[in-house]
Amino acid sequence: MLVVEDETMLADAIAEWLRRESFAVDVAYDGDAALERLGVNEYAVVVLDRDLPVVHGDDVCRAIVDAGGETRVLMLTAAAAVRERVAGLALGADDYLTKPFALVELSARVHALTRRARPAAPPTLRRAGIQLDAARHEVRRDDRHVALSRKEFAVLAELLRADGAVVSAEDLLERAWDEHIDPFTNVVRVTMMKLRRKLGDPPVIETVPGAGYQIR
Repeated sequence: MLVVEDETMLADAIAEWLRRESFAVDVAYDGDAALERLGVNEYAVVVLDRDLPVVHGDDVCRAIVDAGGETRVLMLTAAAAVRERVAGLALGADDYLTKPFALVELSARVHALTRRARPAAPPTLRRAGIQLDAARHEVRRDDRHVALSRKEFAVLAELLRADGAVVSAEDLLERAWDEHIDPFTNVVRVTMMKLRRKLGDPPVIETVPGAGYQIR
């Protein structure tokens, strides 16, 4: 996710709320910084304030649409008039939320847009005796509850979504951590060790040398 909001406290509050739901979140406080991040990273959803300094939110939205990717835009604004909402959607925004708003509603809309940003996955992912319920944020293995941290949950979800394919450590860093993570860190390996320990025996996560990880 990318949160673009010039009100620093609000931007940080939105980012922290989404991180609690296991999203990897970057933050930009003006339109120019947002365009820089969009030029480097591929985001599933951009939570975009319309009234931004330096580069207006409308121009950021146009740039996202013109890029032709699968990024979805949730536009935020203090303007509640119907014509303002229509104008925002006409720019190519996928959804519109007026301020003030409840964070629980924002996250529900983000979840909905995420499902549209890539091929839809079932609400409950199952493989090799593991059951992951994204909505309830619960994991079970062979009917045993498994308590996971947010990052462990996010990593396991990516492995299950891959449906048996290999997922590289680089892809896991991109999808489960934010832009501040050191690309040379061993955090993926450490997280994988903890995840394997919590899932128990027999082991289900395999390491594919030089390629990544998979759940057969």
